Amino acid sequence: MVRRRSMAGLLSVAVVGLAVAGCSSGSGASASSGASSGASSPSSAPGSAQSPSEGAGRSGTASGSAAGVPAGLSKFYDQQLSWSDCGPAKCAELTVPVDYARPDGPTIKLAVDKVEASGDRKGSLVVNPGGPGGSGVDYAAAASSGYVVSKDVRSAYDIVGFDPRGVQRSAPITCYGDAQLDRYLGEDPTPDTTAEQQQVAKDSRAFGEACVAKNGNLIKHVSTVEVAKDMDVLRAALGEDKLDYLGKSYGTFIGSTYAGLFPQRVGRFVLDGVVPPDISSTEMSLGQAKGFEQATRSYVRDCVAQRNCPLGGSLDEGMARIRSFLKQVDAKPLPVTGEGDVTELTEGWASLGIAEAMYDKTSWPTLTDAFQAAFNGSGDKLMALADQYAERTSNGTYDGNIMQVINAVNCLDRGGSADLATYRKDAKAFAAVAPTWGPMLAWGGLACGEWPVEATGKPERITAKGSGPILVVGTTRDPATPYEWAQRLAKELANGHLLTYDGDGHTAYKMGSSCVDGVVDDYLLDGTVPAPGKAC
Repeated sequence: MVRRRSMAGLLSVAVVGLAVAGCSSGSGASASSGASSGASSPSSAPGSAQSPSEGAGRSGTASGSAAGVPAGLSKFYDQQLSWSDCGPAKCAELTVPVDYARPDGPTIKLAVDKVEASGDRKGSLVVNPGGPGGSGVDYAAAASSGYVVSKDVRSAYDIVGFDPRGVQRSAPITCYGDAQLDRYLGEDPTPDTTAEQQQVAKDSRAFGEACVAKNGNLIKHVSTVEVAKDMDVLRAALGEDKLDYLGKSYGTFIGSTYAGLFPQRVGRFVLDGVVPPDISSTEMSLGQAKGFEQATRSYVRDCVAQRNCPLGGSLDEGMARIRSFLKQVDAKPLPVTGEGDVTELTEGWASLGIAEAMYDKTSWPTLTDAFQAAFNGSGDKLMALADQYAERTSNGTYDGNIMQVINAVNCLDRGGSADLATYRKDAKAFAAVAPTWGPMLAWGGLACGEWPVEATGKPERITAKGSGPILVVGTTRDPATPYEWAQRLAKELANGHLLTYDGDGHTAYKMGSSCVDGVVDDYLLDGTVPAPGKAC
């Protein structure tokens, strides 16, 4: 269930587990037709006056014509971005091939934006919030309001975002309409009987078939490797000899993949909330099950220390209460009002709502209120949290396409098994170490088992030998990307440097720790890496 973390008030609301998610949809023709998506600005209507391409970047010359451009791709590497004003940012479109093996074939346009440096400019810092499916355009735009990066980094860098291929404004992958997606997300995530398990397989297969039917050839070309190649084309179009990058959650997988492909072009790289590139689907699901179990225990421990916690008086009692509640809504969903076509809080929706609060400790009081309301018979508040997770509005529309594109990306990167017996075995094993979240995360892998497009990637260790220093950040009680994953990647990278944050929530930079923010800023601004064993 890796997805980017929610940013309340900024973005509409982070691998195949809890449905698993990262952000808003734009329009665009199918890539199979050779047409490109129309990239709209994050906060203004398209069609504003165009301005010439701006800024040559740190090197003073565009890098597209430099040695090392892959054969047949010069026209992409040599392109100039034409920027237009779009609210707090400037927006442009980047043209890339649908299939890098066929550079003369169909192309798509990727939406790009930048918030220009407020002081003496060092270069461009490309940012990605995670997902798969998070909008880099929305994320970069949030930098104008003081989020994403510190004031000092904002002063020194143009903050650049792009919607990866298949996401939001960049030829978005859409498979179901809103009402269909509501039903899909609300389905039983922990099938108990053979009939229920077969139904989950059937529904997963139907979703994948709808994705193939509606998205043409592009559905075969939204892998992380292709996104990383797009990012190198963007680097060249920005006029940078090296890529400076901040990736969170799944964005770390994009970053490590890029570093593996283009180690000599790695500039200042921050990977926060790590998804290891060599992790298998089963390892990922188990790791997240343990991570969410640990995070939920931290939440319950905090809740029972307060007065009037609706979960009970002890940690074990509170965890048992959550599990019994999920079983209750599985058998008898709670009523929901004012949520469009969704009229019941099912186990699927309830699980998403609880998961949403695990990404950010500041959401814990909201979750406690939601549990109290649920125990009194109303599912409205938990459904509101689930809406945030799914980037869904209360009127039943979706702000982004993360809940649709996430499987398309994950299932290309790592295949899955269609053998139901495998998931039965995994669900039992996962439950032994993560009784609250284990079965759901185990069964979530079936989405890729039934995916109709063959995987093009596989788990692979990346060392990025020859790169500059890469800063890896891990949070000790991160639910979605366990701390051990950050340790793992930092060791595997030839030039990896680990920063540990002893805390709760998903990712660490700009999450309230002045210590973490200071270490990351020193690296981005001066290239200073933390001492071995540095912890905040």
